[in-house]
Amino acid sequence: MRFELFVAGRYLRARRRQAVVGLITVISVAGVAAGVAALIIALAITNGMRRDLQQRLVGSTAHVQLMRTAGDGIRDWQPLMASLAAVPHVQAVAPGLYGQVLVSRGARSGGALIKGIVPGDESRVGNLLQTIKVGSAAELAPATDSAASESARTPPLVIGDELAETLGAGVGETVLVTSPQGELTPLGLVPRYERFRVVGIFSSGFYQYDAGYAFMRLSDAQRLFSEPDLVSVLSFRIDDLYQAVQVGSAIERAAEKERGPGFQTTNWIEQNRELFRDMKLEQDVTFIVLTLIVVVAALNILIALTMMVMEKTRDIAVLMSFGVTTEQVRKIFLLQGLLISAVGTMIGLGLGYGVSVLGSHYRFIHLDASVYSIDYLPFAPRLVDALVVAAVSLGVSLLATLYPSSSAAGVLPAEALRYE
Repeated sequence: MRFELFVAGRYLRARRRQAVVGLITVISVAGVAAGVAALIIALAITNGMRRDLQQRLVGSTAHVQLMRTAGDGIRDWQPLMASLAAVPHVQAVAPGLYGQVLVSRGARSGGALIKGIVPGDESRVGNLLQTIKVGSAAELAPATDSAASESARTPPLVIGDELAETLGAGVGETVLVTSPQGELTPLGLVPRYERFRVVGIFSSGFYQYDAGYAFMRLSDAQRLFSEPDLVSVLSFRIDDLYQAVQVGSAIERAAEKERGPGFQTTNWIEQNRELFRDMKLEQDVTFIVLTLIVVVAALNILIALTMMVMEKTRDIAVLMSFGVTTEQVRKIFLLQGLLISAVGTMIGLGLGYGVSVLGSHYRFIHLDASVYSIDYLPFAPRLVDALVVAAVSLGVSLLATLYPSSSAAGVLPAEALRYE
């Protein structure tokens, strides 16, 4: 063991003539541990929120969507869909017809965004249909001849669990779907409405979808909105979701090459840019604020070392009279501060990661999904966060040791021992 480290360790373990110095040292270690643990937990939460929201958003929606800017949608879409499926990196394509409707059951009602789908295609670009908890999406498949009459009278509908709770509707019950895109009559524009039978209730855990999203067959949606052979979008799943911008541009060029100008693509990155930017800003602000805890602990280290220098002035003078250099004295107190910081940092990392791992496994902190979009507080601790937090903690503590170590190195042996 190096001489300076040996002496620094002995000074930290030695019995104090002034108990307050030892108490401040313990407080310094506890302060560093608390600051590091708070930073690790906060970063784990923000990382978990970003990861969870990204997984839910990407899983619930397509990576890329193609829309027509001119006109009311994409007509004669089957040949175009088959052609765009051959674009490089495209794994699946699904048609969709969107429309805002009012869903009601008796005196209870709620607004919903209806999506007309082909279930086999939709399940390959999004996983909302895989989150059905009650019932099944099987009846959304094209009706067979034997079930055509029954399906025509009461076509199937799949809704989110929050919307089902708002309506008080369960599987097998009938709801009324009213479209504002009505029919023109001598009395004016009359909203178009049709009764649907709830065949499935999904629960994605994402409030935006669970409270205002519903699925019906594409043919039923086209009939409800009086738009035969029309889709609003073509949705794509690609092999690398982080290449959504580049693949979207290729899809747009291919569509315009086949049908002419008037197409536009959007992707999951553009649709959620503001959300993820705000979350990154929140993470940065949280890191800065919680770093102040480490700064306060570093001030305690400064106070503890300054008082220790005053207490050990005679010892420093004796050491220097034996030939210990001023640089070695400076290193002794620098190492003391780093030892205090290192112990606190290790305790804080262990505590922070322990809480984060337990929170990630047991999900013991529940949230209001209507406010936070998810129903539990996710934790996602990362190694890189531990390295950054440890570096910040040790760096701040090192700055706090500069003054007391310089004061110790400036002790004059003759002056310190004059009255001994």
